[in-house]
Amino acid sequence: MTQQRVDGILNYRGTMTVRDSAVGSNAKVVRTAPSPRAGAAERVQVGVITILPLETQAVRLALGLRSERVGDLTFYRAAVDGVSVAATSALEPGQRSAMAAYNNLVGVFDPEIAVLVGIGGGVHESVAIGDVVLATEMVYYDLRKVTPSGTPRRGETRPAPAAVGHAVNAFLTDLDQPSRLAIEDPEGTSRSVAVHAGPIGSGEAVIADEDAAEIAFLASFNDKILAVDMEAGGLGQACHERSAASGRQHRWMVVRGISDHADRNKSDAPQRVAAWHAAQVLRRLLPYLKNDR
Repeated sequence: MTQQRVDGILNYRGTMTVRDSAVGSNAKVVRTAPSPRAGAAERVQVGVITILPLETQAVRLALGLRSERVGDLTFYRAAVDGVSVAATSALEPGQRSAMAAYNNLVGVFDPEIAVLVGIGGGVHESVAIGDVVLATEMVYYDLRKVTPSGTPRRGETRPAPAAVGHAVNAFLTDLDQPSRLAIEDPEGTSRSVAVHAGPIGSGEAVIADEDAAEIAFLASFNDKILAVDMEAGGLGQACHERSAASGRQHRWMVVRGISDHADRNKSDAPQRVAAWHAAQVLRRLLPYLKNDR
C-alpha cells in the first residue's frame, strides 16, 4: 500500500469546523472586528424612566434632551451639566412595563443609575400637592395570601444602594433653604417647593380613597411612608436581579412630584405642575448621582 504525505488536515468520513485558523504552507489569518451589537451606544451615567407622556415632556424640557431612535424604540439623550443622560418612557403604567422599560434602557445605554421620575400620590400628612419626594426605599404592598378567613398582606421592602442615600443626603444638605427649592415653570411662575426624602409604597392599584386597605396597611407597616406609585416596585426588583446577573451593583432611586393625596378628591389637574417639579428636582440632583470613579 502506497502512502501519500498530506500538508494540512485530512478528514475521513466526518465533519469538522475550522475557525480563525490557517492551514498549509505560508497561510495567513485575516480577522475582522465583529460588527457592533445592533442599537449599541456608549454607556451613560444616569438613565431616566418616565411613565406618562406629560412626565416625558417635563423631563425632556427640563433637561434639554433630544430624541433618538434605536430600532422601534425612542430614547432621549443629552449631556446635562456634565452628566450623560438617556431617558425612555414605559409603554404603559404598572410594575411590569416599568421593568421592561428598564431592560430596554440597560440593553442600549447600561446606565450607572436608573431614576424613575414622575408623579405620585402623597399619603403622609407632611406632604402637600406640588411637593417632591425623593425615595431611596420602596415598600411593595401587593403581596398577600388569600384565605377563607381573610386576606393578610405581606409587605416587601427594598432599599436602594447606600451610595444613592448618601447622594440624596448631600443634595438636601446643599439646598439654599432647608428642604426647599425655588422652581420656575415654563410660563415664568416661581414657586418654593418642599423636597422630602423617605420611603414610598408601590403596588398595582390606582388609589383614590383615603380609607383604602392599602393606605391602612402602609401606615401600619411604616408610618414614615410618604407617597405611593405603581412602578417603583418593578424598578427596584429589576435592578436587584440585574445586579446578580451582571456581577455589579445596579443603582436606582425614585423622584415623585405629588399630584394628589390618593383620596377621593384625586384630580388630574395638578399633574403637569407636579411632573415639572419632579423634573426640575432631578436636574438639580444629577451631579450628585454620577459615579466619578
